[in-house]
Amino acid sequence: MTSPDSPPLVSPSPCPAPPPSLPSSPLPTSPAPSSSSLPAPPSLPPTGEVMVLALGRKKQRVLIALSILPNLFLAFLLSSDPLITLSPPHHCRLPGPSPAPEVLNASLPWEKGVRPGETGSPSQCKQYANSSQSAVVDCEGGWDYNVTEGLKNNIVTEWDLVCAQYWLVPVEEVCFILGVLMGCLGLGYAADRLGRSKTLLISLTLSVVFGVLVCVSPYPSIFIVMRFCLAAASAGVYLTLYITRLELCEPSLRLVATMLAGLMTVAGELLLLAVALGCQSWRGLLGAGAAPLTLFLSYGIPGVFPESPRWLLLTERSADMNAFNERRNSNRDLRDDESFTELDSEPVPSSRPHLSFPELFHSKNIWKNLCVLGFTSFISHGISHCYSSFRGDVRGTAPSFYWTYLLSVSAGGGAWLLLWATVDRCGRRGILLLFMTMTGLASLILLGLMECKLALEGSGELRLAFLHKYELRLGLFSSQATASLCVFFTAEIMPTIIRGSGVGAVLALGCVGRLSSPIMDLRNHYGYFLHHVIYSSLALLAVLSILLLPESKRKPLPQTLGDGEQYRRPPLGRRRRDNVPLLATPNPET
Repeated sequence: MTSPDSPPLVSPSPCPAPPPSLPSSPLPTSPAPSSSSLPAPPSLPPTGEVMVLALGRKKQRVLIALSILPNLFLAFLLSSDPLITLSPPHHCRLPGPSPAPEVLNASLPWEKGVRPGETGSPSQCKQYANSSQSAVVDCEGGWDYNVTEGLKNNIVTEWDLVCAQYWLVPVEEVCFILGVLMGCLGLGYAADRLGRSKTLLISLTLSVVFGVLVCVSPYPSIFIVMRFCLAAASAGVYLTLYITRLELCEPSLRLVATMLAGLMTVAGELLLLAVALGCQSWRGLLGAGAAPLTLFLSYGIPGVFPESPRWLLLTERSADMNAFNERRNSNRDLRDDESFTELDSEPVPSSRPHLSFPELFHSKNIWKNLCVLGFTSFISHGISHCYSSFRGDVRGTAPSFYWTYLLSVSAGGGAWLLLWATVDRCGRRGILLLFMTMTGLASLILLGLMECKLALEGSGELRLAFLHKYELRLGLFSSQATASLCVFFTAEIMPTIIRGSGVGAVLALGCVGRLSSPIMDLRNHYGYFLHHVIYSSLALLAVLSILLLPESKRKPLPQTLGDGEQYRRPPLGRRRRDNVPLLATPNPET
């Protein structure tokens, strides 16, 4: 028993006694609100990076791989012109079996060599009339071809596009380049208005259709028209895949994905040469490129190759965006690939991104960046023809077709590898400035070698050393690296609302530079030196204009015209220092 004055017994429970209650008079307390009565935090609109991450890492990699694979077969359609237009050695067809060399020399007039030191050869377009050497006439019975390189049966040998009909070959090359130009402009704009997936499906369908029509063309005129349409459709496929691939990547993955796509194109060009050696027919070669594209029409199946998430942000799909936000906020831990697949598998309304043309007209910074990169692309593509022409003019003999082709393809592959190793470390603008400077210097060196050609006649080894060092390794390599980096740079700094049109415009200006090659062939290389001088001078001007470009390394892709206007040139003389505390810095991704 306990007395009244003794303390109360302590409970043996391990739980401590509750603390004494505080008086409620000084600080009135309100009852704790329940979880259901708490207001929901404000839902911020999803950014492009958030939409990409919502795909899931696995599905993102799969979609990037699907965008890279068609480049292997697009190379058959976009890079086959040198093979199908190669003109082999030929002479007038004489009656009877293959004549001996003595009979050819007696039946064909002798023509002097074009270059100094050449002894000449039998005429390719003339023959003696009635086996008498008194009169010379054009070839009457057709031509015999001595095919040692490339396809045994191309458009030149099948339709006798030589001598008086040779002008059709440069015309075909010009129409093909113009087709690529029109495809880049038209389908690039369609990709911004209709969407990436719709434009890709339309371009793939047209590529398959016109690829079949090209293979069955019976006449040169029909072939040229079909090649124009095929070039436009193939350029649309290439452009749409390019910008879609870039929009599927975060900043750290953009260069790697673009480099892998470029190497896939290089692999396609090598495979193109292997298939050409095997089939020996231009119809089979183009058919081998068009047929596999039918497999990629499966990209139109809902959920296989969804619409670009960044382009979806620009459309007026408020219901879909709200559904996406609800799914993302309700279950953040279970966010997987199916959340976005379900969103994209729904029927897409006919809404399009709203583009304010007055605002676009007054976006001076965007226009400045587009003009500089377009001018650089024009120079880098146009000056490459000077390098290919210079090889034949200085050496005195034309190089092997296989050597020229493999050298160009290898230079393209090496350029992509060097860009991958340097661009993310040194920045886009600095590397572009370096390669454009190398291209201009190589062009000036080639002009100097042409002037010193007579002085170097006695030292052929020194001449070939200069040619190999400055022209083959520097000029061709740097011009291809500059052209590739121009397109990649444009895709990064152009806002999503006009990215297709911007990249298409830069590619189109590169096509304008490429037009110099067939035009010079059509004029039989007349005025080549002046053509080279102009491009060399413009290359130096392009070096100065590159200094006006911004830097896009490790920066998010701009979405609207206002975002694109914020990409301005960083200071040249001093490095910017950010003195704002880290915790006070706003996060642009939230």
